[in-house]
Amino acid sequence: MPLSHLFVVYLIGTLIVFLPSFGFAKLFKTAGAESWKAYIPFYNTWVMQTLTKRPRHWVFWQAIPVVGWFISPGIFIEFAKAFGRFSLGQHTLAAIFAPFYFPYLAYKEDPKFIGPEGVKKHKKKGWREWVDAAIFAVVAATLIRTFVFEAYTIPSESMEKTLLVRDFLFVSKLSYGPRIPNTPLSVPFVHNYLPGSSLKSYSELIKLPYSRWFASSPKRGDVVVFNFPQGDTVINRDSYQSKHPYYQLCRELGNGNMDEGRKLVLSDPAQYPLAVHPADKTDNYIKRCIAVAGDTLQIINSDVFVNGKKSELPPYSQMDYELESNQALDPEILKSDYDVDIYNNRVAVSLGNNKYRMILTAKAVEKMKKNGLLKTISPLVDTSTDIYNPAFENYVWYNRWSTDNYGKIWIPKKGARLVLTADNYYIYERPIRVYEKNEFYTKDGKFFLNGKEVTEYTFKMDYYWMMGDNRHQSQDSRFWGFVPEDRIVGKAWMIWFSWDGGPRWKRLFKIVK
Repeated sequence: MPLSHLFVVYLIGTLIVFLPSFGFAKLFKTAGAESWKAYIPFYNTWVMQTLTKRPRHWVFWQAIPVVGWFISPGIFIEFAKAFGRFSLGQHTLAAIFAPFYFPYLAYKEDPKFIGPEGVKKHKKKGWREWVDAAIFAVVAATLIRTFVFEAYTIPSESMEKTLLVRDFLFVSKLSYGPRIPNTPLSVPFVHNYLPGSSLKSYSELIKLPYSRWFASSPKRGDVVVFNFPQGDTVINRDSYQSKHPYYQLCRELGNGNMDEGRKLVLSDPAQYPLAVHPADKTDNYIKRCIAVAGDTLQIINSDVFVNGKKSELPPYSQMDYELESNQALDPEILKSDYDVDIYNNRVAVSLGNNKYRMILTAKAVEKMKKNGLLKTISPLVDTSTDIYNPAFENYVWYNRWSTDNYGKIWIPKKGARLVLTADNYYIYERPIRVYEKNEFYTKDGKFFLNGKEVTEYTFKMDYYWMMGDNRHQSQDSRFWGFVPEDRIVGKAWMIWFSWDGGPRWKRLFKIVK
């Protein structure tokens, strides 16, 4: 964690214990302690724990970044109890609105100090025991979700058949280092909207810069969960969101002209209500990391090459193929041995004369070849380079690339310098301007960065190239470009449950590879 970020985290922790000091001072005096001690951050919580005879090692827990923010309110609640304040409402005020509540308590109510002996005499009602236990569970689960692992559900077919729709995963936050939330004030267990509504589930009253503890980088082949990079602005309706991205819609409405399309969207807020999300609150995506920072990627007739070397397909990844078999294919064998339902037109289509168009996994293709079943086989390659497709970023169309013939494209690396040209400007413009927060534009063949003319740019973050294992049914980096490091959530670790009309028992506790 950079020192500047650590400073911000500790500054917030210090303010949490200092801002209520005006109220603490009078309460300290009432309890028999010197008032001045209330104005020294963290020493004041030490005094509180001493006065209430609570464990003083809690004070040291406050030094844990972010976690300490949750410890301080607990100390405040115990201190409020020592003045006879036991109701749930009073404890909520002490925990969340301490800078206002404690001055009010001290100067308006002027309570007596009943001490730890008086606290022991108070008997909680049964429902309060349950509420307190629930609050503790929520806080503990929130910390685990933030720093250790998080549950995630596969919503689409883009990773089949490595991962199936309604696979339930644990995503490891420790694999790449836990990311400190940009927006720590949010409703527990909810991502970006309150359930059943279009209301945001978080507040941007406190906004933290990107920071990651014990950071490490995703590796080629990792299955990664990340925040959708182009989800910073979305149409806040169910039929849009990240399913139909805002930037794609602007290209559609403007017939390739983003500015014209944007004007049309902004002129009709009833039809296109906008929601803007910080980096950690855009929709979660899951894909496989194909290339890492500093790599050069190219796709030739559906084969992916990284740094000039062909990448092997994951065994359960799948693509569309055209094939000719040496004999008529037996539907039962296809289903049992190759997991292909030949009667499903979405999966297989007979072209006659033992020729088929079929979706197959890489493992099934190798098995068919080994068993001598195939006469010929080749991927069904997308060659539609002459038709403008607004689903892609404009630079894809400008370069006449397609999903199966793409690049060469260089993946930005932190500290690496890029010489800016008219050919690469539109490829790297969004990372430089949006992800790295610069004013960046081109005019009269020149490039301007934060008001100064430049000829090159040095990247501040590492970037990654993500693709779905279901190569012909995945909207991924081929469409919208790079994934910056600050969007990385974690590594898909284990399938803990799976459902398709009933439990898929064979998938339970399967490690994701």
